[in-house]
Amino acid sequence: MRVPGPCAECGERGAARYRCPRCGSAYCSVPCCRTHRERCAPEAPREREREREREAAGKGPSPGPAHSPGPLEDILGEEDEQDRVPLQKLKLLGESAELRDLLLNPHLRQLLLAIDRAPDRNSLIRRFMQEPLFVEFADCCLRIVEPPEKENVLPE
Repeated sequence: MRVPGPCAECGERGAARYRCPRCGSAYCSVPCCRTHRERCAPEAPREREREREREAAGKGPSPGPAHSPGPLEDILGEEDEQDRVPLQKLKLLGESAELRDLLLNPHLRQLLLAIDRAPDRNSLIRRFMQEPLFVEFADCCLRIVEPPEKENVLPE
């Protein structure tokens, strides 16, 4: 697992656990995020329009901080490559009303934050899989990215 680098805003070493979705800059806290957000220039409207045109043409998004694999390379080994979820399917998670409703639960949000901050995420996830709320969340995510095949359905 990668050790967090220094915060781009306050300079604290080993504290930058979060990244700006616009530019990829690393920061460590909500105050640093706010400071960065004030200075970070959002994507120009013309650039967003070009991005949409590329996606519509089937060329996909241009490489950049928001689209680069980043730390996933550290997490997934070659044998785990089959477990990688394509970006298109990940975007479906953001569109799910059911998932959004689950994420309103403060207990679930605390569990997810604990996982994000944990040095040994795998063992914590295994432990959380004993909690019905977390299992419901995991099942919801899996149903979205891997819809169940319709079994026992007679052809019409």
